[in-house]
Amino acid sequence: MSQKEDLLKRFNEAFGTGDTDFILENVTDNIVWRMAGETTIEGKDNVKEALESMNSDLHHELSFSNIITHGVTAAVNGTIHLTKEDGERTAFEFCDVYKFNKFKDGKIKELTSYVVEMKD
Repeated sequence: MSQKEDLLKRFNEAFGTGDTDFILENVTDNIVWRMAGETTIEGKDNVKEALESMNSDLHHELSFSNIITHGVTAAVNGTIHLTKEDGERTAFEFCDVYKFNKFKDGKIKELTSYVVEMKD
């Protein structure tokens, strides 16, 4: 696994574990995060606020289908299964498309997230 692929794997895992520090360390100050069909969040401070409002107390199981990198672009897709405190389970398929600010040792400057709830 390349260094960039490892970073993207850890970056996605950080969402599930609530590791906001790791996420913020790896994005630019002017990050743009688009959640397809939902909203766009601009700037590191606004991303931090959005992350802090997410419920990281849910038990999650994350699996990756693909982690693809090419130059300053990358994509990650997979599935996340969430279990609420009452035992209710939900699952989502996701695909995140990334743009880095530079090829080597870059930080994420753009992220577009596509998330679809899986039906039983």
